[in-house]
Amino acid sequence: MSRFLYLTQRVSVVIWISVIILIYLCIKINLLMNDMKELSIAKVNFPEITSAELVPGILDQCHIPFQEIACVNWKDYPYQPAVRFRAAHTGDAILLNYRITEKSVRAVASEDNGSVWEDACAEFFIQLPGDKKENYYNFECNCAGKLLIGYGKQGDRTHAGSEPLAGVKRWSSLGNQPFEERMGECSWELALVIPASSFFAHQLKDFSHMEATGNFYKCGDKLETPHFLSWAPIDLPAPCFHCPDFFGKLHFE
Repeated sequence: MSRFLYLTQRVSVVIWISVIILIYLCIKINLLMNDMKELSIAKVNFPEITSAELVPGILDQCHIPFQEIACVNWKDYPYQPAVRFRAAHTGDAILLNYRITEKSVRAVASEDNGSVWEDACAEFFIQLPGDKKENYYNFECNCAGKLLIGYGKQGDRTHAGSEPLAGVKRWSSLGNQPFEERMGECSWELALVIPASSFFAHQLKDFSHMEATGNFYKCGDKLETPHFLSWAPIDLPAPCFHCPDFFGKLHFE
């Protein structure tokens, strides 16, 4: 009987610990949901934009404000370059503009869908409404305009083919040719025009009134001073941008 009581007590302790852990996780998830960052993405009425180089001027004209990418989520990577971005849409395309100042720049990836995250790189991840919870798109562009597009869940992602990649207009103030790391403070600018057709796993036509989630990043894995910044904070033990649980809300006008 005493052994039975002992086992019963042990089981009760395990159950109580499990309940406490579950309550903690529920509270944490609720706090994350309540504290989720939000961004309103205005609709701008412009005819077809022939070059991404026009994007900064269009966003200036439409008074689209900049947002900071300033979350340093991992203490082992404390460096924080100055990074701002702004976003708008035309209905059938998303317009992005980044302005960055950092200690050095690098653009070694010479082809699309290459290792652009190792260079001075600006990124945009988005999860579309109605999609499976684990699926999302990533658009990653280095400072010479080389682009990677992926879709799927973490660890099982498909890269875009040549047509969706070619559909994205890009412009960088540093040009479009690859180069090794250049030391010394550098300010640079990047603009992208991402059409609905480049969301290659969907049949998108219009972003108007869409309620999505996403995050914006700046990284440079192989720069002399590696860094991993995000717009919406990430609570993970090691650098990882592939984490839709920490995406913020994106409200398309």
